[in-house]
Amino acid sequence: MPSSLSITAATAEPELLDLPWHLPLEQWPSDRIAALPKGLSRHTVRFAHLADHVIAIKETQLELAKREYEMLRKLEKLDVPCVEPFAIISNRHDSEGSPLPAVLITRHLKFSLPYRAMWSQGLRAQTASRLVDALALLLVRLHLAGFFWGDVSLSNTLFRRDAGRFAAYLVDAETGQLYEGRLSNGQRENDLEIARVNIAGELMDLLASGKASDIDPAVISDGIVEKYRGLWKELTAVDVFDASETWRISRRVQRLNELGFDIEELSMVRDETGHTVRIQPKVVDAGHHARRLLLLTGLDVEENQARRLLNDIDQYRLNNSRPGADEEVMAHEWLSTVYEPVVSAIPSEMTGKLEPAEIFHEVLEHRWYMSESKGEDVSLTDAVRSYVADILTSRRDEAAYLGTTAITENITLPEPVPTGVIQVLDDDEEEGDWRDKV
Repeated sequence: MPSSLSITAATAEPELLDLPWHLPLEQWPSDRIAALPKGLSRHTVRFAHLADHVIAIKETQLELAKREYEMLRKLEKLDVPCVEPFAIISNRHDSEGSPLPAVLITRHLKFSLPYRAMWSQGLRAQTASRLVDALALLLVRLHLAGFFWGDVSLSNTLFRRDAGRFAAYLVDAETGQLYEGRLSNGQRENDLEIARVNIAGELMDLLASGKASDIDPAVISDGIVEKYRGLWKELTAVDVFDASETWRISRRVQRLNELGFDIEELSMVRDETGHTVRIQPKVVDAGHHARRLLLLTGLDVEENQARRLLNDIDQYRLNNSRPGADEEVMAHEWLSTVYEPVVSAIPSEMTGKLEPAEIFHEVLEHRWYMSESKGEDVSLTDAVRSYVADILTSRRDEAAYLGTTAITENITLPEPVPTGVIQVLDDDEEEGDWRDKV
């Protein structure tokens, strides 16, 4: 390995020097590669083990790597969901001294699968719609931050389970531009049209491959436009109402909180007659429930998971109410007597199948179904035992699944097609459906 190797990293990781940078990524030995599935990409992409985590390595031009690295760092500071930039490696040479491409390294997001991995399981219309809904919310957050993506697609997005739904993350910022303030209507509409066309094309590919059924690509891809515009209106529109209807101010704030957004300030203006009030919220950030749960318990989870856990905390407070016990005290009591025992009851060999918060969510769902079936309340202890025995043990072995050759094969495309990863879990479709797909 030539001494001219250049490493720019966010954190000091001496183990980076031990990786075979003198080889093209396609020639890296298997013992260096993490058997994780990849999405379609115009670049060569590999996953590698580094200390106690996994990194994604993408060969690209140095200037593109630098630009994307800096863009991802800026988006992180804006608290936008995106992959974490890790390092840039340049001045690579092979054993004969010939130059090799620079690489951009990001951290791999745990509990994620690539878009292509879904093909082997089949994609249903309700699942596709939920992915599009998550992508619409991500796009709204990006636009509020002043980011024009320019390459919106399911394949170019990373998804994680979020209490039976999905949370979307930007995984490729190569084409993006960050502007001061909000984007213009024209810029936003351009991104929306790119999303609509790309999603329709992706779903058509799924239909052609025989890996999807009951999907109407046009209807689902049009759904991102409808969902996006509904969210954008709720977050930015001006409300005009009679001065006697001041309750509508609280209702507007409540609706925004329910969507997961916090309000920095409200602009309220009365007209000259004093009979009409105009309000316009200034949305500061998403993650309302996640931040509240973090403050109460220290648990750092996705937004819908936080919402579900907070509901359980509220129910615990109602069932165990006593004078002098405030919300913080009861939340920590719930953490030690309810949440942690459930998570600890999961056998160690199964803890890698789902995140703890998602397991807790599924245990609550399983308990509800058991209680409904028996016609009486089932204890949480019995629900955990049944869930582990009947549900978790039969869930696909993720380690074996990730090691399949069909999914981990590298594919180079002649035209730019972005990369991405997803996970699949639809426990919010119809009652009982989620258990049929684990």
